[in-house]
Amino acid sequence: MTHDGLPETFDVLVHPAQSLNGALRAQPSKNYTTRFLLAAALAEGETRVVGIAGSEDAGAMLRCLEDWGAGVLLVGDDAVIRGFGAAPRAGVTLNPGNAGAVARFLMGVAALTTGTTLVTDYSDSLGKRPQGDLLDALERLGARVGSTGGRLPLTISGPVQGGVVEVSAEKSSQYASSLIFLGPLLPLGLDLRLTGQIKSHAPLRQTLDTLSAFGVRFSASEDLTRISIPGGQKYGAGRVSVPGDYPGSAAMLVAAALLPGQVRLYNLRENDLQGEREAVAVLREMGADIVREGDTLLVRGGQPLHAVTRDGDGFTDAVQALTAAAALAEGQTTWQNVSTLRLKECDRISDTRRELERLSIRATETADSLSISGTGHIAGGLTADGHGDHRMIMLLTLLGLRADAPIRITGAHHIRKSYPLFFRHLEGLGARFEYLPSDTH
Repeated sequence: MTHDGLPETFDVLVHPAQSLNGALRAQPSKNYTTRFLLAAALAEGETRVVGIAGSEDAGAMLRCLEDWGAGVLLVGDDAVIRGFGAAPRAGVTLNPGNAGAVARFLMGVAALTTGTTLVTDYSDSLGKRPQGDLLDALERLGARVGSTGGRLPLTISGPVQGGVVEVSAEKSSQYASSLIFLGPLLPLGLDLRLTGQIKSHAPLRQTLDTLSAFGVRFSASEDLTRISIPGGQKYGAGRVSVPGDYPGSAAMLVAAALLPGQVRLYNLRENDLQGEREAVAVLREMGADIVREGDTLLVRGGQPLHAVTRDGDGFTDAVQALTAAAALAEGQTTWQNVSTLRLKECDRISDTRRELERLSIRATETADSLSISGTGHIAGGLTADGHGDHRMIMLLTLLGLRADAPIRITGAHHIRKSYPLFFRHLEGLGARFEYLPSDTH
């Protein structure tokens, strides 16, 4: 058993629910947790990161930072980090598991070392994801890089001085974030030029917000195509608090909207920089009854929903949760400009379409869009493939709560990547699950 009381691996049988009621404190933000932990390690001295996420991504970051020489002490829900500043250990092999953002953030910082190797146990997932744009930028800065086709496993060695560098933001914002974390510690700093159509402005703003929280100076153009970071700076040690997580909470908001009852979600800042905050506006546009009271959202569920057409690029990590709302809304919903969804733990466009069709929900796709035709009811009574993807598992669970018969989801333990207490939180609101032996690892 693990700390959530569930088996190491399991399938989940989702039973239809009549209603959801109760109050829930939003889990801590996965994105801010990994960023704050890395910045804390890049500081000299001790930083307390208050209220960290319990996700696998957070665990992967902590493990890698410890391997690099940081002191890590977990105190309740906080992490106390004794940083290594600009001097991570040399010659270390880091294994970030299946955490793509963690791997990429570490690649930039690896240019402060010699002989850092990154490997993964997930050759069919993270091992297939492209890193070439970031590696090319590091090479242009003077780093020595070894890889096969720009994929893990790979090695990175510095030193690099800094200066002007371009990086493509077409496939992911994480390449730019990786260089931003490195920039302040370089002698010459970094004058970063982002090329191509920038995907996901919000995570970039979260990275810059993290720099501010640790006392690092920078300037950025309004469209983020140009970011200038003076060199020779230090990250300031201290105390930072992790805000609530909007991507995971989007699934809770959808669940609450789809079923009768009243659900309150606490700890969701109104002016948060997480792009998935937009899920609140999308659900309201679809007809959901959501009222904000400071950092609390009250959802009065069971209202009829109708379709929307939205550019989903700003809230990609909420698209799959919102797809569950679309599947039960009247009309055809389209998420546009979401091509980056193809580069996640699974192809979140094609694989989502296939799972929806398996449930007799009509869906179509283009290279960068997904359209869903809403249906009055979902029959259920079958097994759906979780695709080893935490967001897919969320989507299928939400559909199962509204199905006529239970739905079994394979490999449901992969929910731990971002939201370990997902099923427990839903149970607290009145949902019912069975945890079954899994053949999926």
